Amino acid sequence: HRASTRGGSAPDLGSKISGELFTLTYGALVSQLIKDYESDEEVNKQLEKIGYNMGVRMIEEILARGPRVGRCSDFKETAETIARVGFKTFLGIIPTVCNWSQNMDEVSLLLENNPLAEFVELPSEHRNLYYSNVICGVLRGALEMVHMEVEIRFVQDALRGDDSTEIRMKFIRYLEETLPVED
Repeated sequence: HRASTRGGSAPDLGSKISGELFTLTYGALVSQLIKDYESDEEVNKQLEKIGYNMGVRMIEEILARGPRVGRCSDFKETAETIARVGFKTFLGIIPTVCNWSQNMDEVSLLLENNPLAEFVELPSEHRNLYYSNVICGVLRGALEMVHMEVEIRFVQDALRGDDSTEIRMKFIRYLEETLPVED
């Protein structure tokens, strides 16, 4: 029998295998970066840079999904859409959007479980490593493509012994749309 005729269980198994393969492949990438760079801080920078480049491209896929994702009117709506659509689409989770600042320009995304860290245990010599820092880069890259400058950082990380995994997003400003210079 073909996998598509097995009454729905095969696609679930396929996406689980695919998710696990991605998680393990990501682990191999982080492992290689640790070997290539002197410090956890440098590895964090590289992961953020890789994520940024991914985010620049991933936003196109999210926006191409049609009417489900329209133009967001403000940072609050953008944060909700990131959680509901972006995280769900690419990581299969929906983080909790909470802890808004009084000015509504800063918010936290709480990840109940982090698929990237599923099979990971950080060695004690890498206490300064933000293993999933690629997520911060993805968010920054995607938001820049929709003309928002943001600062994004991990506040807590369960892999580092914290109670939860929390990513903090701070809206800086709207970026002006620039057109390419014609020759």
